[in-house]
Amino acid sequence: MADLGLGAQGRAGGAAMMGPAAGSEEAVRAGQERVSVLISADSIAQKVGELGELIARDHPGKPIHLLGVLKGSFIFMADLARAIPASVSCDFLRVASYQGSKSTGEVRFDMDLTEVITGKVVILVEDIIDTGATMDALLRILRARGPASLSVCSLLHKPDRTKVRVPIDYLGFTIPNKFVVGYGLDYDGRHRNLPYIGVVEGLAE
Repeated sequence: MADLGLGAQGRAGGAAMMGPAAGSEEAVRAGQERVSVLISADSIAQKVGELGELIARDHPGKPIHLLGVLKGSFIFMADLARAIPASVSCDFLRVASYQGSKSTGEVRFDMDLTEVITGKVVILVEDIIDTGATMDALLRILRARGPASLSVCSLLHKPDRTKVRVPIDYLGFTIPNKFVVGYGLDYDGRHRNLPYIGVVEGLAE
């Protein structure tokens, strides 16, 4: 899970729904851990559809270029791309900001973009926005490449961990300070394939 920024709640944001109330899934045994549902698959699908419509409405008649931050955003970005009723292109990047176990806030590209973004309407797509330090640095780097516009779309937001405020233009859900998995997010490489967002029981953030 990338340590990529957090900031003010986006316009499409909403409160997360806890446990079984989020949908039909109960707490399940997922491999070596027990995972309880935080946000149901149905709730995610509805929210992604709303975000896609909002992005298209904000940029009428313009092609949208999505930039996914790997690895955690890949499922969210695939669904989001299909939910945008406009011409959509995609690219990916992968960054690191850690020295030992702590984030430095300085971005190192493990995988850079394959296309130039100059003059494009760019939406930076992230799975979860956390402390804000890395996202802040990443936005500064991407703005210097001359996009026509640069917006942030994040599925999740943890306001309790804010260190640096960054703008979140399109937000799925605000969540508590819990370690979450599923829908692209992992714990030690596991649980990315879960169709919902869940909390690994007994694991502290």
